[in-house]
Amino acid sequence: MDESVRLVVLRHAKAAWPDVPDEERPLAPRGEADAPAAGRWLREHGVLPDLVVCSPARRTRQTWELAHRELGADPRVVLEPRAYGAEAEDLVELLRDLPAGTGTVLLVGHRPEVQDLVLLLADERESEALARVREKYPTSGIAVLRVPTGWAALEPATAELTAFAVPRGTATGGD
Repeated sequence: MDESVRLVVLRHAKAAWPDVPDEERPLAPRGEADAPAAGRWLREHGVLPDLVVCSPARRTRQTWELAHRELGADPRVVLEPRAYGAEAEDLVELLRDLPAGTGTVLLVGHRPEVQDLVLLLADERESEALARVREKYPTSGIAVLRVPTGWAALEPATAELTAFAVPRGTATGGD
């Protein structure tokens, strides 16, 4: 029986740096343009989540809300405090606790955690996508991993990185 599931890891879109606590930082104008582009990329590539696990930080919530408008799907959403400031190993534990039968999960989080998670889970198959993730995980970056073991048996170096994309909107600005 194939227990394969899919993990989609989205780094939040470009955030602003106002004088507020880190968890309250909003998206910058470029982030407001890039987040819908991420949703369009997910829709156009058939990467529709059954469940969204989102950090409760303002910028991750805003990224999801804007991406969701373009997605064409209405998955269940969980604002997960453990996804904010977690180490990659903690995120693996969070993913192991997901309900069986959840086929595609979208994790909306932060760097360096999302980059560390993808590098921890990806198997040793060299690819352009893996080289790009190692080099940089830009805002609005999306990694798609096939997890052959299912959630409960998730282990480091067992997932196949099948895609890495950095969708961009029409606003301009630095990374």
